[in-house]
Amino acid sequence: MKNSIHAKPMPRGLRGALFSATLAGFALLSGAVDAQTLRAVKHSDLRVLDPILTTAYMSRNHGYMIFDTLYALDENLVPQPQMVDSHEVSDDQLTYTFTLRDGLKFHDGADVTGEDVAASIKRWGERDGMGQVLMSFVESMSQGENPNQFVITLKEPYGLVIDSLAKPSSNVPFIMPKRLAETPSTEPIPEQIGSGPFKWVAEEFQPGVMAVYAKNEDYVPRDEPPSSVAGGKVVNVDRVEWVVMADDQTALNAIQAGEIDYWEQPPADLLPILDANPDVTVKNLNGLGFQTIMRPNTLNAPMDDPRIRKAAIASVNQKDVLDALVGTPDLYNICGAMFVCDTPLASDVGSETLTQGNGMETAKALLEEAGYDGTPIVIMHPTDVASLRSQPVVVAQAMRDAGFVVDLQAMDWQTLVGRRASQAPVDDGGWHMFMTNWVGADVFNPLVNNMVNGKGKDGGWFGWPDVPKLEELRTAYATSQSLEEQQKLAEEIQKIAYEEGVYAPIGQYFVPTAWSNNLEGVLDAPAPLFWNITKN
Repeated sequence: MKNSIHAKPMPRGLRGALFSATLAGFALLSGAVDAQTLRAVKHSDLRVLDPILTTAYMSRNHGYMIFDTLYALDENLVPQPQMVDSHEVSDDQLTYTFTLRDGLKFHDGADVTGEDVAASIKRWGERDGMGQVLMSFVESMSQGENPNQFVITLKEPYGLVIDSLAKPSSNVPFIMPKRLAETPSTEPIPEQIGSGPFKWVAEEFQPGVMAVYAKNEDYVPRDEPPSSVAGGKVVNVDRVEWVVMADDQTALNAIQAGEIDYWEQPPADLLPILDANPDVTVKNLNGLGFQTIMRPNTLNAPMDDPRIRKAAIASVNQKDVLDALVGTPDLYNICGAMFVCDTPLASDVGSETLTQGNGMETAKALLEEAGYDGTPIVIMHPTDVASLRSQPVVVAQAMRDAGFVVDLQAMDWQTLVGRRASQAPVDDGGWHMFMTNWVGADVFNPLVNNMVNGKGKDGGWFGWPDVPKLEELRTAYATSQSLEEQQKLAEEIQKIAYEEGVYAPIGQYFVPTAWSNNLEGVLDAPAPLFWNITKN
């Protein structure tokens, strides 16, 4: 849908020397661009290539290009077979036998086998929250009687096996060769070999400049039409280039001049200009939108005290965050539901200060009760990603108003992605808090939502809250049999998560994507997809 605010397109004469030099550099790297090359500007630079090692969306997006999945969610959030041709479940509901469809080959020419699948799911299950729950029910995983079969044997019946294998966003259970999947899940895989619709062009990868993908001529798509991340993945271009343009004005000029075809996340203040251009389409492709969040580190004092974490959360007013991040009320929703507003599990329990903006006195009282001594709170501040650079500034000021001393440390997003994995004390490179964004598909229930994982240092997500009660409730949710029961459990999980201050959703917002009208077939999905697109 088009933005309703209109303005005149930016004149081409405003392109500066930086813009020209940038495009010239890309031309030298990639050669002449023909009609079969799709050039995209993504929301960030690609640095971490292993989509299981991190939940960073650039790594997930890279994964969708070169890897494939056993199942995938369609536009109605219903799991559909992807690499799987069929599956059978034993009468006692303990054994799942999957048969892979014909024609599945890795980019090095090797057939995809059940051994590859077993190793891939095992590695994913060590890192992902929903995968960890699945693995707690798994007795064994192995290749079946035939190389194209994969068998999961459970300890007890678990009704979310297929839903887990169809998880659509970080971390996605991508399938890779066994030799790569046997890499420890704490270390990056050494090669980028998948069986997906694109191949990684390693020799042209220049971090901070460009990532390149070539059409996988051997890929056999499914027969069904595409639907979100499910269905047939038909590639209609020869090559996709992700070019880095950290400067928004440069990207705006590039898409209007036709030098790029696709801009994943243009900032809200530039949408009127793009919307007014008849040669550009502007549309929200992600119906559930994004949830922007603040995440404290429970390991480092004083954030190891729940009262300090709750004080930080109580100081924040969602509207202030969203006004700075988005600005346009049509593109945001004040929402305290950890499992996203307008979903079956939505609840406002525990979120009153965030949504009403009346928690400052509560924050001050909690700081006094906890005996806060003025220890500086280190907030990591990524300055190179438009959708992440404003939240830390707003949160830092709110916390200062409540009485915190805040050390707002500027860095690029990829540095933050690396640093947030550190469990070290602050003096040794650790941290107290960061903000990030999740697509709704990553947080809409207690199993996919990594922030309500209470496993602590061993299996928890960055921030590592150790809250056994959360794990008990998540396990109960996993085995619940009715929506009513799931709703009650989800509400209790949210209540405890707020009480423990494990994280706070600080707003729901929507980010339209912009692309040239020369492109057709751009898909609605929780991740940017480059199959099904034709370029005229």
